[in-house]
Amino acid sequence: MKILLLGSGGREHAFAWKMVQSPLCDTLFVAPGNAGTASIATNLDFSATDFEAIKAVVVKENIEMVVVGPEDPLVKGIFDFFKNDKDLNHIPVIGPSKLGATLEGSKEFAKEFLMKHNIPTAAYDSFTAETVEKGCDFLATLQPPYVLKADGLAAGKGVLIIQDLAEAQEELRNMLVGQKFGDASSKVVIEEFLDGIELSCFVLTDGKSYKILPTAKDYKRIGEGDTGLNTGGMGAVSPVPYVDAVLMEKIETRIVKPTIEGFQKDGIEYKGFVFIGLINVNNEPIVIEYNVRMGDPETEVVVPRMKSDLVELFLAVANEKLDEFELEIDERSATTVVIVSGGYPEDFEKGKVISGLETIEGSIVFHAGTKLDNGNVVSNGGRVLTVTSYGDNFEEAIKKSYQNIDKLHFDKMYFRKDIGNDLK
Repeated sequence: MKILLLGSGGREHAFAWKMVQSPLCDTLFVAPGNAGTASIATNLDFSATDFEAIKAVVVKENIEMVVVGPEDPLVKGIFDFFKNDKDLNHIPVIGPSKLGATLEGSKEFAKEFLMKHNIPTAAYDSFTAETVEKGCDFLATLQPPYVLKADGLAAGKGVLIIQDLAEAQEELRNMLVGQKFGDASSKVVIEEFLDGIELSCFVLTDGKSYKILPTAKDYKRIGEGDTGLNTGGMGAVSPVPYVDAVLMEKIETRIVKPTIEGFQKDGIEYKGFVFIGLINVNNEPIVIEYNVRMGDPETEVVVPRMKSDLVELFLAVANEKLDEFELEIDERSATTVVIVSGGYPEDFEKGKVISGLETIEGSIVFHAGTKLDNGNVVSNGGRVLTVTSYGDNFEEAIKKSYQNIDKLHFDKMYFRKDIGNDLK
């Protein structure tokens, strides 16, 4: 079959890498893709949110399935666009409806959903520029640290955690009145801070049944010891060593099941991934947030651990036959380390020539922010590459990733040297 994959990051390269291994995949197109996807599929030069360009290529190339990597096209309603178009409505889209995608597009909507379906989450309230002073009063009722979240999409960076009450009140005003995160912070959710260890649980659903994918833990901050600015993610480990059968059972019964049942009760069409950001507080799992796609860089450790055919799995989602699908998982650990441009997540330069890619042995390099330029692979974003390895345990896997990173080079490249250290 002919498949179109939307997106351009490491997550999409990992999906593409896995899909082209399927005998069911004859031709894979990726829009816009990167230098990594260009070597295994056909890149198309348009944005993942350009619905008219997507339609034109789907019709022209007789594409039979669309897989959506990032959140933007989902929040903008790509699923509904296909469903409501007579030329496209027979083509399955792997990703939720626009209403389903609001779980990521609006923090407030997600909180209301959690409360409504009695899914454990932190206490919260939301505020706008008009109610900013009420927000400041609400902050005063909480214990520090204070958590402020821009309600809209801010590319994973719209969350502030602040120790001091006066500073938190000032930042709330900056977000609401000063539009610190633009339109994304026209509404801000204030949330009780939970102290525990974070982990990510990934679920794939066809709207009725679900499969729980391997757990993963990512590392968000730029600096070692988890310090400095938030990023899109600097590395990941799967499985999470401290997640035992008891905790998994709690996650499934208290969170996953009621989430999927909540979709049905609320009439939310949902065929795709649910990323549940959790925190483990004294062995009690509590939901921090939903995302409506796979995480990045978690995909680069979760997908390599899936033994099953990914295209077959997506077809089972499309045909609502997920309950009949046998999901096989590789017992080995997988780790990934993200290599970023110097200066990221703030100002960084692009166009740096990357060398050493052909020397990598025993790891998989997934491209994120790269492109081809005159036959060279060059940097084209903040997060440039991720180096994924397998091992009998995460220590063995991470060691391999670091050994191979030593063979890679571009000007001002940076990576964290402590991924997984907190799990030892």
